[in-house]
Amino acid sequence: MRVKTGLGLDSHRFVEGDSDKAFVLGGVVFDDAPALAGNSDADVILHALTDAISGVTGETVIGAVADKMCQSGVTDSKAYLAVALESLGDWQISHVSIVLECKRPKIDPKVPALRESIAGLLGIEISDVCITATTGEGLNDVGRGLGIHASAVVTMVG
Repeated sequence: MRVKTGLGLDSHRFVEGDSDKAFVLGGVVFDDAPALAGNSDADVILHALTDAISGVTGETVIGAVADKMCQSGVTDSKAYLAVALESLGDWQISHVSIVLECKRPKIDPKVPALRESIAGLLGIEISDVCITATTGEGLNDVGRGLGIHASAVVTMVG
């Protein structure tokens, strides 16, 4: 059995004030935070996961491919993740570990819904999805509550 690991990172700032855009994280819409700025839904978890999968397959999606999809009206990050998953070939996702850095919203109450959503999108067991969070202790813009940063590590077997 062969094993590969991919790493993905993403950050987006909050859109303050009135916005028709929803706050989306891990494919789940939440009401307790302002939307994130970006051409798409700016789902930092799914962008980081998409990049982590690209790190294994070598097929970059976030960037030119996602930008082209966005320009054609596809702004749901689940679609970008689906494109990355198409390039897996014989590789199978074994485990996903996600770390969020944000001052807001509080992540712990949302972890079960996030794990369930991500497991469903990836076709893996909920027990194979780990999500942890830190506030950033005010050390940078994310830690001061201006946005969210996500890091994702994907382990694959083939």
